[in-house]
Amino acid sequence: MFSNGIHHVAIICSDYERSKHFYVNILGFPIIQETFRAARNSYKLDLDVGNSGAIELFSFPNPPDRPSKPEACGLRHLAFKVDDLDASVAYLTTNGIAVEAIRTDELTSKRFTFFKDPDGLPLELYEI
Repeated sequence: MFSNGIHHVAIICSDYERSKHFYVNILGFPIIQETFRAARNSYKLDLDVGNSGAIELFSFPNPPDRPSKPEACGLRHLAFKVDDLDASVAYLTTNGIAVEAIRTDELTSKRFTFFKDPDGLPLELYEI
């Protein structure tokens, strides 16, 4: 086997403090490590997403915008597994996060929905 899982997903944000608040305080991902790299004027925040996976949240001065949404070449979206989609949607909306209507995956019959991070990165909740 080539791989036994995903180690991390890297995200570049435009406003570090806003994105840190979103991923840590709203989505609840625990901080593994936070590093400021003075030579790059950049932060790297490692977040635990469970199952030994992580998000690496980066800040860089003046990052370019995403070319289009969501069909730009490259990563389309990031999906998080949830046990209770309705409770997760209610939590997000209570915290002022807009969430799309819940849909059903025609291939798996599982329910899912999308919302966006502070930079408009499409994030998915997928009920397991």
